[in-house]
Amino acid sequence: MVAERIDDAPTALVGFARALAAAGVSVCSTRTATFLTAAAALRYDEPGAIYWAGRLSLASSPDDLAIYDAVFATYFSLDPEHDQSTVRRQAPVLQASVPLTEDSESREEPKEDSYALPPVVRARASAEEVLRNRDLASLSRAEKQEMARLLELLRPGLPERKSRRRRSHATGRIDPRRTVRAMFAAGGELAVPRRHRRRTRPRRIVLLIDVSGSMAPYADALLRFAHVVARYRPNASEVFTIGTRLTRITRSITMRDPDAALRAAADTIPDYSGGTRLGEVLHAFVDRWGHRGTARGNVVVIFSDGWERGAADELAEQVARLGRLARAVVWVNPHKGATDYAPVQSGIVAVLPHIDHFVAGHSLAALEELLDVIRHA
Repeated sequence: MVAERIDDAPTALVGFARALAAAGVSVCSTRTATFLTAAAALRYDEPGAIYWAGRLSLASSPDDLAIYDAVFATYFSLDPEHDQSTVRRQAPVLQASVPLTEDSESREEPKEDSYALPPVVRARASAEEVLRNRDLASLSRAEKQEMARLLELLRPGLPERKSRRRRSHATGRIDPRRTVRAMFAAGGELAVPRRHRRRTRPRRIVLLIDVSGSMAPYADALLRFAHVVARYRPNASEVFTIGTRLTRITRSITMRDPDAALRAAADTIPDYSGGTRLGEVLHAFVDRWGHRGTARGNVVVIFSDGWERGAADELAEQVARLGRLARAVVWVNPHKGATDYAPVQSGIVAVLPHIDHFVAGHSLAALEELLDVIRHA
């Protein structure tokens, strides 16, 4: 009970600040003094008042809130059927689940005159942080909806390349034309040299997403990822699906609403959850699109687990052709995120010598790392 711990209020509150520091919260003397001042202006026997006084003065970042709630409940030994409900009515507690130490349930009720520090609280990551590292194929229906929301929050930073056009700049090479014009404008007198630098333009991103049966558990999340990338730079992105056929879905996937975009893409894809003929499909892509400029000098990202029904030599040859055209070829295999993964599939073994990056794409965190790879490709 809070009232039982505050017979000597300043000592108890300082002990609470020390408990927070022991749990990993950055608590300094200035924050502790502010907490004591705020608590002195409130009623010591109201849990909600003490709770908010400490939360506003001692918790310095959002990451500290979950730890703060757990230490508050442990230090003041709140009765879960009485005091905790009172605190929640007066000050809603975060939804993050924060388990206490293993022996916290078996500890005896602290004595009124004892203000020893409680054991260090080990805060479990929030539900959102846990979801970031979950395998996309293992999510429940509700978790998939939350994952869709988190995917829409991604902010891709796509790569750029230098253009042939130049623009005036304070540094760079001397611009002879502008310098001579400035001299004429000054009556033939010497003028400060004008300089220019080459402009930059976005480098095209080409996404090839395997929608075969083995990739079906990841297809929804990967198509939503493609929607985010395509919406960020609609004029510098191309999205295709691969399986038994090559299907261009750029127009449908760039619709503003992600759910409508996925429905339109699903209506366009004829071989969803079918077989896999990666070699033949990539051959068609290189012939129809790659040599026409879609892949030339750009970043090509292939999402596939490498299961191939056709000849592995054909797949290796087409990826090698694609590598000679593209700036970089990135192969994303969701199974690579498993701890016991080994690249033993015939398709993966065949393409590894011809790709620039081989990364995992099994979780939101892995897709964030993929964006970083694309940005620096």
